Amino acid sequence: MDAQQEYQQELEKIQQSDFTHNWISSSGFLFYLKVGGFIAFMFGASAMLYSKRYAKIDVPVQESTLYTPKYK
Repeated sequence: MDAQQEYQQELEKIQQSDFTHNWISSSGFLFYLKVGGFIAFMFGASAMLYSKRYAKIDVPVQESTLYTPKYK
């Protein structure tokens, strides 16, 4: 019976320190993991948009469609 009680104590120690059995510490870890992932995603998206921003290009426009149209 002593071996069974010792086994139960060891099992309880393992379950208390296990990530899946201790929801208090795991929920905090998952929260900060989500926040860190979101910040990394936003930083990466902003950096990509900044590096791939559109350059001003000169597009040929018909003169009759301008704000002040020019007719022949």
